[in-house]
Amino acid sequence: MPTQQATEAPPALPDYEQPPAPADGYIWTPGYWAWGPDGYYWVPGAWVEPPYSAALWTPGYWGFYGGRYLFYPGHWGLHIGFYGGINYGFGYVGFGYEGGYWNGGRFFYNRAYNHINVRTVHNTYNYNAGNRGNYNAGNRGNNNYNNNRPGNDSRPSYRGGGGVQYRAQPSEGAAAHEPTAPRMNTQVQHEQTYGGMRGQYAAQNHGRPATPAVSRPIPADHSSRSGGGSASHGSGGSGGGKGGHR
Repeated sequence: MPTQQATEAPPALPDYEQPPAPADGYIWTPGYWAWGPDGYYWVPGAWVEPPYSAALWTPGYWGFYGGRYLFYPGHWGLHIGFYGGINYGFGYVGFGYEGGYWNGGRFFYNRAYNHINVRTVHNTYNYNAGNRGNYNAGNRGNNNYNNNRPGNDSRPSYRGGGGVQYRAQPSEGAAAHEPTAPRMNTQVQHEQTYGGMRGQYAAQNHGRPATPAVSRPIPADHSSRSGGGSASHGSGGSGGGKGGHR
């Protein structure tokens, strides 16, 4: 269910760098626009300690329905669900997740889409998802950016209307029928914190937030449980060549 609504479209997604993963087991949650008292403000992308083993993050998204813009918040689950076809970058290419997968209780990071320091993160691989990956600039060499690079058209941050035109795929529909868990309290607090900072508001920053991403990871508060518990088998995005459920 939507948690926010607005009468104007959210700004395009900004270009920004991803901070390095702090340690094994953290999941990247991309930044997004939220609606506050003074309009849209940017909630920085962050690495998050998941609430349970094998948990994957499905980002939230804005959708245009019935003349209004509605925000559907992200959630945790064992598979990636529907997030409006929005290309958030860093492996979230609009469908599924190319940034990594769980296997045997460990998360394996795709260095093609994440900023990884191999001295602190040990389970890595490198896989370019082809055309799907080309839609997301990800991490090409040492360029740890999302996909709105100079020379590219700006990316719509919402579905429908003048934004992204995308229909849910069968795997996304299947994920919707599985147990999921809402954002943890620590994630909600993260959003609320940046709602009080002027430099995050689009009216002030003209689409270039003062803090697009944070290097300090968000801890788990274990308030969210999907009922899925943990999984020892491969669990990951919908694409790529490594161990993911598709």
